[in-house]
Amino acid sequence: MQMKETRMQATDWTRILARYREPILSRSLFELAVTAGPFLVIWALAWWALSVSPWLALGLALVNSAFLVRLFMIQHDCGHGAFLRNRRLGDWIGRCIGVLTLTPYAVWRQTHSIHHAHTGNLDRRGIGDVPTLTVREYREKGWIGRTLYRLLRNPVVLFGLAPFYTFFLEHRLPVGLMRSGWKYWNSALGTNLALAALLGALAWFGGWELLIFVFLPTTFLAAAAGMWLFFVQHQFEEAHWDRESEWNVHDAALQGSSHYDLPAVLRWLTANIGVHHVHHLASRIPFYRLAEVIRDHDILAQSKRLTLWESFRCARLHLWDESSRRLLSFAEARRVAL
Repeated sequence: MQMKETRMQATDWTRILARYREPILSRSLFELAVTAGPFLVIWALAWWALSVSPWLALGLALVNSAFLVRLFMIQHDCGHGAFLRNRRLGDWIGRCIGVLTLTPYAVWRQTHSIHHAHTGNLDRRGIGDVPTLTVREYREKGWIGRTLYRLLRNPVVLFGLAPFYTFFLEHRLPVGLMRSGWKYWNSALGTNLALAALLGALAWFGGWELLIFVFLPTTFLAAAAGMWLFFVQHQFEEAHWDRESEWNVHDAALQGSSHYDLPAVLRWLTANIGVHHVHHLASRIPFYRLAEVIRDHDILAQSKRLTLWESFRCARLHLWDESSRRLLSFAEARRVAL
């Protein structure tokens, strides 16, 4: 009954949630301080720890990746204009964080807006999403195409090679927006220059060990964690995909995004990004107010709920079946009659 009522109200949620959109300046600055502060302190400790043991430095770097994930989530809110009322200041905060996350801010903001505008639309896949084929599309491919897709959906590739490729290589150019104007080239190349200056200074003052045992582990683990979060937010069994003729942005937001109900510590470290169905319904809500929404609207707290343990099973789902409207494993897809 709750799910039926949720679907019926999907087009009304933007009005209902409008009162949560206003960012609170003191809270935003506090969240930035308690994220960037520990990140910089742990970075300094890891640098110092190199003089004791590179493995101690590595351990600190791995811990610090959690704060880098949280910094990315603040950058994410800046991109939506949800972090500060002053959009220009929010954009500059996003740009600065983008150097630390290896993410050109203007490029990411535009591709992410495309993701929000077309999530769950089978006819508009390809930018800002995880590559997903339907059962029919997969069967129509030759053995080379099927093999490549299987390789792409392998967890080692999705959460190992793909994060490295995306953040360390793809983000160096305005991929997806190569012909969309100078703004995106400026964003990518400006981020590259700032990143080169930062890495050059670290190598000069701290040596290559600092890059190998601190910078690389921190950044890569954060990238892998971010890729996992993005995956489970849209790649779960009862997700929502439609052809454009039947697609609706409100239904796709509510039904095609999970409520990743994480333990309290992980909710804080991931800045409530698990409340993803609400975020897609109203992306201008600051991350620290998403908990209010869930508290005030139990129907949203229960909708598309996915626990940490349940989320691990999502890694075995690969193909969207348009007839049963479920994401299936390759084994399950073999039993589907077209």
